[in-house]
Amino acid sequence: MPWKTLDDMDLAQKRVLVRVDINVPVADGAVTDDTRIQRILPTVRDILAKGGKPILLAHFGRPKGQVVPEMSLRVVLPALSAALGQEVKFADGNYGATVDAMEDGDVLLLENLRFAPGEEKNDPAFAARLAGLGDVYCNDAFSAAHRAHASTTGIAELLPSCAGRLMEAELSALEGALTTPKRPVMAVVGGAKVSTKLELLGNLVAKVDNLVIGGGMANTFLAAQGIAIGRSLAEHDMTTTALEILEKAEAAGCNVILPVDVVVAWEFNANAKNEVVAADACPSDAMILDAGPETVKVIAKALSDSATLIWNGPLGAFEIAPFDAATNAAAKQAAEMSAAGTLISVAGGGDTVAALNKANAADDFSYISTAGGAFLEWMEGKTLPGVAALQR
Repeated sequence: MPWKTLDDMDLAQKRVLVRVDINVPVADGAVTDDTRIQRILPTVRDILAKGGKPILLAHFGRPKGQVVPEMSLRVVLPALSAALGQEVKFADGNYGATVDAMEDGDVLLLENLRFAPGEEKNDPAFAARLAGLGDVYCNDAFSAAHRAHASTTGIAELLPSCAGRLMEAELSALEGALTTPKRPVMAVVGGAKVSTKLELLGNLVAKVDNLVIGGGMANTFLAAQGIAIGRSLAEHDMTTTALEILEKAEAAGCNVILPVDVVVAWEFNANAKNEVVAADACPSDAMILDAGPETVKVIAKALSDSATLIWNGPLGAFEIAPFDAATNAAAKQAAEMSAAGTLISVAGGGDTVAALNKANAADDFSYISTAGGAFLEWMEGKTLPGVAALQR
């Protein structure tokens, strides 16, 4: 890897500035899901074990450079302390004095960095102020790595820097899936709109062997080929672009898998009356809500022949039965192959994680990214400022 990890750093008696993502959901003043907190624990514990003093840098919400009391990171302290098994101290303004008072074994959390205008502007003075608090910088927030902020890039240019355990795992998984993958490589891309995933599709067709397109996006590709799709969700203004993507895929030797049959319904409700029809036989008053069983077989065959899978987006309206069938079938097969060691599977994106959890498949995937925008930009082939800063 072209970046250092915690294993490469001497942390004894060092103050370690750790950029983390603990932007967790909160209701009634309490954290309702501590998944992101749990994911930073290996990094914090390793720093403590190496004799370092972790100083956690994070954001919460979007205060846009203003002090917004309801966006204070104080709200996560109880959950953070409980997860770590010790009291986490807090600094809400006078950073220097609080850092100087740290003792061996202490963990300190600084107040929401985005209260300061200099954070999102990557102001050199603010970055220097933060850097002055530490001896080493560790970025463990891949989810914020697509932002060129003071805490993601500015500090990295001023201190010896490394990736934390979560960042290391994320980068290793993505490098293995897209940069140096075991072949054949298969990608599943779903969701509602082609327009939001143009760069993703353009990058993937040049890098994968099979590309499955599902969800509302598939409807747009069907329409682009002159197939009537009734009242189905689609972007008819993107049909020319869809055809260009298909042409690019053919030139690159990428096999694009679109539905050969579909599940149609006349209303978008759970257990609504539905039928399976050929992809080119959607009734004019119906809408396509899932891929059909023959399409599932085609996907299953391609998946069984694959060594690496990248997944972003569901294959149908997975939120309601029975329009979750195609997503569930593919997810379960990928999970079984991953558990058996015959497939490396990497997935990410909010709807994707929700769909895989609903299918009870997420736990067996090789890696599930919670990084959102950063995961998508990496898959689009973009350079992430927070990662590039570590490489320097």
